[in-house]
Amino acid sequence: MPWREVAAAQRVIFCVYPQADELRLRARIEEFELATKNTGHGWQVFDLTDTFARWLTSRRYAHSYFNKPELIASILPKYQDYLVAQFRDFLVQSNPSDNDVVALTGVGSLFGLLYVRDVVQSLSSLVHGRLVVFFPGSFEDNNYRLLDGYDGWNYLATPITPDKDIL
Repeated sequence: MPWREVAAAQRVIFCVYPQADELRLRARIEEFELATKNTGHGWQVFDLTDTFARWLTSRRYAHSYFNKPELIASILPKYQDYLVAQFRDFLVQSNPSDNDVVALTGVGSLFGLLYVRDVVQSLSSLVHGRLVVFFPGSFEDNNYRLLDGYDGWNYLATPITPDKDIL
């Protein structure tokens, strides 16, 4: 794919794969890194997997949320703010250039908490190179569905599907 200057939403690439392949993909993430570096681009990985647990346990009244999980919904917008702040800190530490790829893993851990589209929209404008989202779910008729669990959304990102076609 050509590496040209485009809007933030167009710099996002979704690597879509069946959720059953999550562990297999994670075991081979270094292959994506090698392929990226072989084309002359840098590579950084930001993992969302444990972010909710770290965020919730750091809350002053965390024990209240464990006792009454229905209260968590009221504070989820703060979780997204936390993700954005953590991602900004990550970018400051890793200092990716306009020629680098920032990979986002652990997206499935957002299921039932936040919408991937909202998180990607918040993070994509912070990345000046490419944001690659490893997405366990499906892509059909220009719609993404996380874990095939609920209706998806249409997003401007470039999908890479398991059949290796770039659409």
